[in-house]
Amino acid sequence: MSETYTPPAVWTPPDTTGGRFGAINQPTAGPRFDRALPVGDHDLQLYSLGTPNGQKVSILLEELLEAGHTGAEYDAWLINIMDLDQFSSGFVEVNPNSKIPAMVDRSGEAPVRLFESGSIMLYLAEKFGAFLPASGAARAEVINWLMWQMGSAPFLGGGFGHFYAYAPEKLEYPINRYAMEAKRQMDVLDRQLADHRFIAGADYTIADIAIYPWYGALVEGRAYGDAATFLQADQYTHLKRWADEVGARTAVLRGRRVNQSDPEKGVAERHSPADLD
Repeated sequence: MSETYTPPAVWTPPDTTGGRFGAINQPTAGPRFDRALPVGDHDLQLYSLGTPNGQKVSILLEELLEAGHTGAEYDAWLINIMDLDQFSSGFVEVNPNSKIPAMVDRSGEAPVRLFESGSIMLYLAEKFGAFLPASGAARAEVINWLMWQMGSAPFLGGGFGHFYAYAPEKLEYPINRYAMEAKRQMDVLDRQLADHRFIAGADYTIADIAIYPWYGALVEGRAYGDAATFLQADQYTHLKRWADEVGARTAVLRGRRVNQSDPEKGVAERHSPADLD
């Protein structure tokens, strides 16, 4: 076990925090170098990486296209966070928080910048009138679950996933703490899905699209190494049933392949449907 850490009176950043993402983090915001973002031919320009957060938007765009919304055609540009692309001046201009995904809608008189995956999803769902009820209790329920995902996934990824798979050393206390929370979250979803086909009810919505890349990947064994075995994910039978159904959708399979830095997993850039064919 590591020695007990006694915090100093005033914190100062270490030379490196170690681990897979140690070189990314700094205690300041803003651009680190000058570089403009590329712009393609379509109104919608996506700047992203095929992480769970990035997949939420690319899956939604592919679902919109699958549903016949031709205005949802888009260019997807790779933002490789390990290469620190998210700190270019062009990217920071779109997203001052330097996190993927980010998007620009150039369909109007002035470009509209969009950042935070939940915000992008709401914007697209409202723009195209799809995957989000127009009003009332049904709409509120979808937004409830969209916000649940945004508030819960950091404990799964930045909490459990980080300490279980990415931290420079395995520490019992944080792994136990976040494994407890990850299992609680899976139980929340499993109980909801025991009585509903999809997350927010009978219909497939942006709530499903937002939650699947995180929790679907977990129960399917595609997240954090052997985390599915460690967390006994097969116990959550309703969650697994839902993940199997959502994961088999054509648009989900296509959206997962967008902005992948590993060519075996997909394509770095996407500028037309043919790029994924």
